This record gives sequence, C-alpha cells and structure tokens, in this order.
Amino acid sequence: MSSSEAVTRQVRVHVECRFSPERSEPTRREYFFLYTVTITNESPEAVQLLNRHWIITNAHGRVEEVRGPGVVGEQPRLAPGESFKYTSGCPLDTAFGSMRGTYELVAPAKSERFDIEIAAFALREDGHFH
Repeated sequence: MSSSEAVTRQVRVHVECRFSPERSEPTRREYFFLYTVTITNESPEAVQLLNRHWIITNAHGRVEEVRGPGVVGEQPRLAPGESFKYTSGCPLDTAFGSMRGTYELVAPAKSERFDIEIAAFALREDGHFH
C-alpha cells in the first residue's frame, strides 16, 4: 500500500493505493491498481469538484494523461468540513509506476475556479518502492 497527501487552499486530498492481484495478469503484463481518494474541505466555504487530470507514469517513464469531468461519474459539492471518498482503478503495463494530478474545483460563492494538487503516489505490485 502506498499513500500521499496534499493540501491546497485548505482542501486536503489523501490517496491510498494498493495492487489488485485478482484483476491483474502479470504474465500478460497487465497490472491493476486500486486507489481510494478522500477529499476533505477544510476551508470556510463550499467547493465543488468539476474536473480531474491524472498523470500516470509507468516503469519505463512513459506518461499517459487522463482528463475528464468529475470523479466516478460525480461532481461532488463539499460544504465546509465535509469529505468525499471514492475508489477507482488504474491499469498499468509494468509492475510499478506512479500517479499524480490535479482536481479543478470551483468556489460557487465567488464563481472562482482553482486547481488542487493530488500528490504523487506509487503504483507497485510488491509493496516496495523501486
């Protein structure tokens, strides 16, 4: 299990990632990782998640970028003190790699958009960072 945490503008993003052997086929160079993200609004104003941007790097340094609206089909709105937790997955063609990225949020009271950091975390089959 690997994890990361970052706080941007009083919004905390905590990630825990684990290898999913039941969804992986190492003989076919298919490795699947599950990551659970908890987004906590520690600011005094409501925020809403609009978009995600992931940067996924495999063991050979090949980078794939994934952009899209929301997370797991939702664009959660978080009042001050609220959290949103979800689990998603990432296929990889090497036994280790890393993920990092940003979420685009809006503070509806100000109609202001801003990005928050998702700190890098490891994708690794064996539980050790290479």
